[in-house]
Amino acid sequence: MNTRRHYSIQKHSTMIHIFVAFLLVSTSLGPVLSLQSVPDSGHRQLQNCTLNPYKDIQKLRRVQAYLKKINKPAVKTIQSPDGDVIDCVPSHLQPAFDHPQLKGQKPLKPAVRPKGHNLTEAVSESFQLWRDTGESCPKGTVPIRRTTEQDILRASSVRRYGRIRRHVRRDSTGYGHEHAVVFENGDQYYGARASLSVWAPRVTNEYEFSLSQIWIISGSFGNDLNTIEAGWQVSPELYGDNYPRFFTYWTSDAYQTTGCYNLLCSGFVQTNNKVAIGAAISPRSSYNGRQFDIGLMVWKDPKHGHWWLEFGPGLLVGYWPAFLFSHLRSHANMVQFGGEIVNTRSSGFHTSTQMGSGHFAEEGFRKAAYFRNLQTVDWDNNLVPLTNIHLKADLANCYDIRQGRNRVWGTYFYYGGPGRNVRCP
Repeated sequence: MNTRRHYSIQKHSTMIHIFVAFLLVSTSLGPVLSLQSVPDSGHRQLQNCTLNPYKDIQKLRRVQAYLKKINKPAVKTIQSPDGDVIDCVPSHLQPAFDHPQLKGQKPLKPAVRPKGHNLTEAVSESFQLWRDTGESCPKGTVPIRRTTEQDILRASSVRRYGRIRRHVRRDSTGYGHEHAVVFENGDQYYGARASLSVWAPRVTNEYEFSLSQIWIISGSFGNDLNTIEAGWQVSPELYGDNYPRFFTYWTSDAYQTTGCYNLLCSGFVQTNNKVAIGAAISPRSSYNGRQFDIGLMVWKDPKHGHWWLEFGPGLLVGYWPAFLFSHLRSHANMVQFGGEIVNTRSSGFHTSTQMGSGHFAEEGFRKAAYFRNLQTVDWDNNLVPLTNIHLKADLANCYDIRQGRNRVWGTYFYYGGPGRNVRCP
């Protein structure tokens, strides 16, 4: 085991034992005074209550068990400038291979990319902060962002860590999720591709997020919804900061019990040693300044039926095995591109969490966020232009969208907004 990793685990275990001892001692002191809010007055008053250390101990044990399961033994660790620790894990030991249908297997060889894919055009100027160290993971390993105790404790529960909390309906504004998107349906889809500008939108509290992504969708918007998702997101709850991070997500039952972000459960199989899913992207676009975008492509391998992901400068990141899904085992019936935020209305009015650059679509290049060169993949593994485009902005006074087409950017759109403003109370 890596010496730094061993020391970290040993130190962490000691801290847990000290905390547990503290909790046990505190129970012998009997009732204690605590601050408890009074709903009808808005003030706080001192009331008697009793600590429940055993419940806290059980939670800490669940946290430790999860950390032991998800953080795999590394042959090398890299300290990122943003505070992340990147573990270089042997590819056959990554979380995906905990899945019963993958145990004992190794990652597949790269799939054939769709016809019409221009690798030169896909080259992106956006990279990841952890690579700024000059360090890299050896061949035969995959870089995985290490999960910390603090990461899990920010979630509502250990069980819900790394999962989206939502109910699904086509217009999801009633559940706090708001969108500005382009989508196409009415056919059978075998993938999608686009380049999207990277920003660092302001997120006003840790229970909200702002993201830009591609969705591959099949099934109804009921309990059988299947999705594959990839893009960038700012999520203080998931990562503990406000950096835009490369992320993936999947579900086969409408976000209920299956699927997760990144590599936080058994599912996505990573094959690349240069990209860390969940790691911060750098540089980013600046208002009225230089723009940076990343190319993303998801497509279904005609040979094995798995869904592959390409990131940035032609890097094959890995794949979602076909057996994870029901409807997506065959094809998608919808593809979607754009932005999404969570609006908790924590202050009693619409959130000021930004989408994209935080500016409306009408401001255009260098000011508004964009997607360009939108394409889908057809049944014969060809990249083709979108032909049946729909635009949707759940609350256009808060976040809007404008679509266009030209010879250089193909099908493109600008999107986003500031959230709360005089027209978005």
